[in-house]
Amino acid sequence: MSHWPDHLPITRLRVARPTDQIETVTHWYRDVIGLPVIGGWRDEGGNHGGYDGVLFGLPDADMQLEFTQHRDGSPCPAPSRDNLLVLYVDDRAALNAVSAAIQARGGVPVAPENAYWLDRAVCFEDPDGWGVVFSLKPGAS
Repeated sequence: MSHWPDHLPITRLRVARPTDQIETVTHWYRDVIGLPVIGGWRDEGGNHGGYDGVLFGLPDADMQLEFTQHRDGSPCPAPSRDNLLVLYVDDRAALNAVSAAIQARGGVPVAPENAYWLDRAVCFEDPDGWGVVFSLKPGAS
């Protein structure tokens, strides 16, 4: 795409999904993957409709990953093996470094559902079974 559509003046992106184990998911994304926590909330005063949440920067506050947990449980079924968060790196050295760092923190690579990722990415699953893929950018080798 050579030009972003004028009618969409978007300045920030947040991807949000529910979980029934927010503490475990927070630990995994913060301590195993290494994403920075940039915010969060607890519904102690009832201001968040029963939801607790945590925000991670991807890589900063303008791109965010949010997890929420409702006091009555998650409204979503478990994901398929091809529900993925894909994070791109510039070259194979960076990919190898990311993979080594995550494995040193206890992350265990998993085989991807889609063979496309086999030679260009390393895949992990978070505690809810969602795939997290670290991949070479398209065109990189």
